[in-house]
Amino acid sequence: MGETANFLAADLGASNGRVLLGRWDGQRFGIEVLHRFENGPTHVLGRLYWDVLALWREVKNGMARYAASHRTPLAGIGIDTWGVDYGLLDAAGRLLGNPVHYRDSRTQGMVDHLFTQIPKQEIFDRTGIQFMELNTLIQLHSMRVQGDPQLDAAHRLLMIPDLFHYWLSGEQVAEYTIASTSQMLLARERRWDTQLLERLQLPTALLPPIVQPGTVLGPLLAQVAEETGVAPGVPVVASATHDTGSAVAAIPAIDAHSVYLSSGTWSLMGIEVHQPIINARMLDLNFTNEGGVDGTIRLLKNISGLWLLQESRRQWEREGHSYSWEDLLAQAQRAHPFRSILNSDDPAFNTPTSMVDAIRAFCRRTGQPEPQSPGEVVRCCLESLALRYRWVVDALEAILASTTHASGRQLDTIRVVGGGSQNRLLNQMTADASGCTVVTGPIEAAALGVLMMQAVATGHLANVAEGRAAVAASIEQEVFEPHPSPGWEDAYARFLRLIG
Repeated sequence: MGETANFLAADLGASNGRVLLGRWDGQRFGIEVLHRFENGPTHVLGRLYWDVLALWREVKNGMARYAASHRTPLAGIGIDTWGVDYGLLDAAGRLLGNPVHYRDSRTQGMVDHLFTQIPKQEIFDRTGIQFMELNTLIQLHSMRVQGDPQLDAAHRLLMIPDLFHYWLSGEQVAEYTIASTSQMLLARERRWDTQLLERLQLPTALLPPIVQPGTVLGPLLAQVAEETGVAPGVPVVASATHDTGSAVAAIPAIDAHSVYLSSGTWSLMGIEVHQPIINARMLDLNFTNEGGVDGTIRLLKNISGLWLLQESRRQWEREGHSYSWEDLLAQAQRAHPFRSILNSDDPAFNTPTSMVDAIRAFCRRTGQPEPQSPGEVVRCCLESLALRYRWVVDALEAILASTTHASGRQLDTIRVVGGGSQNRLLNQMTADASGCTVVTGPIEAAALGVLMMQAVATGHLANVAEGRAAVAASIEQEVFEPHPSPGWEDAYARFLRLIG
């Protein structure tokens, strides 16, 4: 393992962002949060946008904080963000407008409209990506259908982390893991599907060249170095720029028997494979093949994760009841088990005015008791999420059984990373529901993935395997062994009936 070094990671999420310092001492990483800031959608005349210029200012503020308090020159800087969204540039490289938020209503009904142009089966066979209204392909299709003039005025499309890397380095590229979320790559060939876009009358000249995670894009632009006070010449590294791709890159000891679970507002749950799996079972279950590090594919399912709990807690706060997470989990622990079960991915939970009312309405509609107290609501949400996790494990094994090169592969460990890994009650429920051993950590998985891939790219670590070992040495992990019970089996049978 290489010499000591300092790296910066900007980790931009859908609700907040951070700039973090990663100190590499030759054996392990130490992390310090230099700067925190808010993020979120901005409504303007019926459209939902990201304020990327405000985010860019905050990234530079984080860099300036490093420069103000540290003399050591940085060995690298990199960024990860959420997937699917993008900015459009003109021929001079200027942003044509604020990127539109993936929850904007312009894509409503556009998935079905897309199928009138190209059959669903064919699109999946080409891209291997699950169908969601928020996908980049669907967003661009909506722009074409609705006659958005920006589409024809644009010279270049950059996914959100690629946009920030362009502003840092001057290089316009598409990093593979973030590009793979677009539903615009030929999954097996790992290149842009220009034929698909041409059939939809979408301009292929917009697409930048694809680079692999761990690519050094070049030195930090002199103007940015001068503005922030950072020493010039810092390598700008395109790590795994999709936040889930970066989080999975940082999971220690992941192997053929491991399921990863990136747990937060969304839960991203899946396995690493070496080639995309594209077949009828995958399409039927709506799983997806996204790009990973070191030549891997992240075969996964997107699940509505802690969203229901977060929105319920916000509602109670609006009503004047401020509960800490510790208090809510303690109440849930005391609540009666398995009274009511939810399908957390039901459309009723997407953007309700009142999440608690939506949960109760779902229970009424499905003939179950309505949870009343906060503890009952929280327990209902946690048990339902644990049951969904079991369903994903079962579905992954069924998908593996459907392929000749992976049949017989058994999944016995769930490796949980991200903020949700701190929910010890959910971790134990997940183990009990699935029968798998649950191993948690790292919490700061996405940021550690960005830092680790910079260390690999700059020669401080030899490869991803060595990087994962370094992450393991840098964190504490906790193990939850399963305690199966008839209650969980009965609840799972009810859950299967509920989701049809």
